[in-house]
Amino acid sequence: MQTACQAMQHQRGRRQYNKLRNLVRDARHDCIMFFNEFQLLSYLPRERGESLEKWQTRSIYNASVWYYNHFAGQMPIVMVTDDEDSIQQLGSETEGVFVISFKNYLDNFWPDLKAAHELFESIVHSRRERENESQENHGKEYPEHVPVEMLEAGIKSGRYIQGVLNVNKHRAQVEAFVRLQGASNKEKDLKNDVLIYGTKARNRAIHGDVVAVELLPKSEWKGRTAALCENETEDKTSGEVYGEPMPTGKVVGIIQKNWRDYVVTFPSKEESQSHGKNAQKVLVTPWDYRIPKIRISTQQAEALQDFRVIVRIDSWESTSVYPNGHFVRVLGRIGDLEGEIQTILVENSISVSPFSEAQMCEMPVVIPEKPWKVSPEEELRRVDLRDTHLVFSIDPKGCEDVDDALSIRTLPNGNLELGVHIADVTHFVAANSYTDIEARARATTYYLADRRYDMLPAVLSANLCSLLGNVDRYAVSVIWELENTSYEIKEVWYHRTIIRSSYKLCYEAAQALLDGDLTGADEILELKDMGEDTRKQKLDELTWAIGKLTDVARHIRAKRDSCGALELEGIEVRVLLDDKKNIDDLIPRQPLEVHETIAECMILANHWVAKKIWETFPHQALLRQHPPPRQEFFSELRECAGTKGFVIDTRSNKALADSLDKAVDPSDPLVNRLLRSMATQAMSNALYFSTGSCSKEEFFHYGLALDKYTHFTSPIRRYADIIAHRLLLVATSKGDKSGTKENLLSNKELEELCRHINNRNRAAQHAQKQSTELFQCMYFRDKSLDGDEQCTADGIIYSIRTNGVLVFVPRYGIKGAAYLKNKEGLVLSCQADGSCKWKPGCLQRFPSKIISAPTAEDSVTLNLFDHVAVKISVQSSRCHTDRIQLHITSCKPYKTPELELSQSPHISRTDLVREVTKTVEEAQLAHDKAKTKMIEEEYEEYRQTQGVSLYHLLEEIKDLALLDVSADSGA
Repeated sequence: MQTACQAMQHQRGRRQYNKLRNLVRDARHDCIMFFNEFQLLSYLPRERGESLEKWQTRSIYNASVWYYNHFAGQMPIVMVTDDEDSIQQLGSETEGVFVISFKNYLDNFWPDLKAAHELFESIVHSRRERENESQENHGKEYPEHVPVEMLEAGIKSGRYIQGVLNVNKHRAQVEAFVRLQGASNKEKDLKNDVLIYGTKARNRAIHGDVVAVELLPKSEWKGRTAALCENETEDKTSGEVYGEPMPTGKVVGIIQKNWRDYVVTFPSKEESQSHGKNAQKVLVTPWDYRIPKIRISTQQAEALQDFRVIVRIDSWESTSVYPNGHFVRVLGRIGDLEGEIQTILVENSISVSPFSEAQMCEMPVVIPEKPWKVSPEEELRRVDLRDTHLVFSIDPKGCEDVDDALSIRTLPNGNLELGVHIADVTHFVAANSYTDIEARARATTYYLADRRYDMLPAVLSANLCSLLGNVDRYAVSVIWELENTSYEIKEVWYHRTIIRSSYKLCYEAAQALLDGDLTGADEILELKDMGEDTRKQKLDELTWAIGKLTDVARHIRAKRDSCGALELEGIEVRVLLDDKKNIDDLIPRQPLEVHETIAECMILANHWVAKKIWETFPHQALLRQHPPPRQEFFSELRECAGTKGFVIDTRSNKALADSLDKAVDPSDPLVNRLLRSMATQAMSNALYFSTGSCSKEEFFHYGLALDKYTHFTSPIRRYADIIAHRLLLVATSKGDKSGTKENLLSNKELEELCRHINNRNRAAQHAQKQSTELFQCMYFRDKSLDGDEQCTADGIIYSIRTNGVLVFVPRYGIKGAAYLKNKEGLVLSCQADGSCKWKPGCLQRFPSKIISAPTAEDSVTLNLFDHVAVKISVQSSRCHTDRIQLHITSCKPYKTPELELSQSPHISRTDLVREVTKTVEEAQLAHDKAKTKMIEEEYEEYRQTQGVSLYHLLEEIKDLALLDVSADSGA
């Protein structure tokens, strides 16, 4: 009824009114809008002095009576209202027209509808609470924040808890969590995050804000939902199953607002029509689900409907449902690649403007007529390795910013010499120069799926600092002398050097040489113009060096593994683009042993540099820590492993590493990969820190099992490495000008810088992940779901939810949700041929499986780690990023030649380590036997007696004394 809808708008606001109108318009509900105020006989004029609510109630009743008479009394009419006066006054006025409360309506007409009764009670309870809050807060939307001085006192006393608000992007309207920080939290003995349930409890705090939280009574604690959710609507709470209750609270104050630029989308033309008279006030929708809608004033709403736009939040008053903000600038059209890339950058607060003229003026001039060359002063100051060492680099194909190179050779004493040579960026980037200040602000090079944004100008990152093949370069080298069989470190040196890399190898070519496949040499440019004999000699030298490096790396890794180093699993996907930036394919990164060889050498260098700079600067060295994970984060890993009969011990990194090594399903190598991936997700993030701000016990790197660690090996793309270089050069300087203490940062300055770098590193990781997801969506968007085989792939179930499963698709490195119950309430049913259809039925969830029970067909059981065939599609969104959707098409594995190839057995790192450890033991045993044999041979040759005991020796002496030697004396 028209008047009823207008009453809703008047009492509950336009949002609820629009929801009601949308329900009425939905053809599935068979509803009709009766415009009673435009019907002569049902219209009732408003009396003078009559309140709007009374008039609307009388109008609705009058229209109900007309409707009853219109049907000639053949059908009773029920008018539902909670106005007690109207019920008393009108309830018995007209026979056949019933005026009752909603509770009576449920009790009399739907007594067996239990869910409706429970929902009604919940709504009544919620309304009472809201009315109480409204009375206390004088009708405000949110309670006022506690003053800052009271917050500080409350945090110190333990009444309030301080932490960062993290909104669940999948359930942004309902779930947020506060990650604890501060000393007061220890007094409350809280081990979990605090759940903030609903937007009201957030009290105007926005994702990322530092907030003060007050815990609710335990009787009001809630649990996390166990259902999949697409975040499409604001109300998703009905009929959901929740986990164990966890500490739940409400935000009472904001300690620090971390507002930033937000990318938003204006409402479409259809949505704009509901704005009415106040069309200049527009609610824009942020690209990030975790950010609430923002109200801005603009006259450009219609012109900007098809664009991504940046806005900033100005304020959020307690009387306003939404924050108020203002328009900043336009980014680009919705769906346009450049606009979407810019959106990702802005959302991660990444600024990548071109390098300024002042910064470029600091760069060396490099032109063909005047190429750069080593200066005579630097030749005198540095150790020259150009003619004495075979130096080479191994990097991904197409890599331009080559930070590191390696060398290995046999010394005259038979020992080995291992060298890690890192680009000497600090020679070109002076402390506090314009280039240095810009590099510090960027903190890292940002790698996206189709491009990169350098931390340093290209003349350095791709030229003078890049350790390219057959050119002279400045380096900072760490060189070890290793024992020739056990590879134990005898001595270490740190030098500023001059190197000339002989080969710029890609990983695939190096792996081919390591495997004995000499066809890999065809990809090595430096070997192409050589004569056959020279080429063979050089190739033998290079092959020996790569093999020996790998052997050394295996032993170093085995040593770290014995201390508890973890082999973790990440999902890396490479986007293959053609010349026109069209996507050819998505290729998951294939692990090669040579990857581990390079990584192990870099870890070794980082570890030894960390030890050196800490020894010299115990209170102002930049190191990298990896805190132990919180044990509750391992619960899902333990449960999943338990379904396969594996026991995961998480008490230490060593116990975890050993457990993961044993958790191998011989019939399915993906099981171990997924378990390692879960372990990776449970980990804390590694962070940079200043040694003056932490105790020595906190230096430990959990994942690498090292007592001290830093980043030194990538100064072209990480600013932390530049700081480590400056510290190392001062620590190893011998009175020369290679390092000056004046340019070093104090502990407080370094601590602030570490916070900035950690923040930028997180932004870089998020941007890289989001850009990969963007290209994944672009790849599948243009493909036909029915006709394109690339849209169907094999998936493995790794998590069970109440309404579906989470699936990992190895072919494309995709993780996503696959629903077993759709929006219409139908469940997935597997047919005899293995295909799937939607049928009426129900779902039953267990910890390790989910059962889909169609009403008229056999039930289907899906277990953890089952393989299923999934169809990959793209869910487009106008306001947000597009998302990959997975649909189970068959409960059987999807087999392709590519899949069988990708699952072909490869020797794992664990097997390599075991093999190396066994080899080391056998080598030591053989060495001991050989030494014993040599001693025995020398004894046999040089001993003065043939006896085997002292008795025999004395007998021999006795015999010698009795000999007549005169016959042998001559003459």
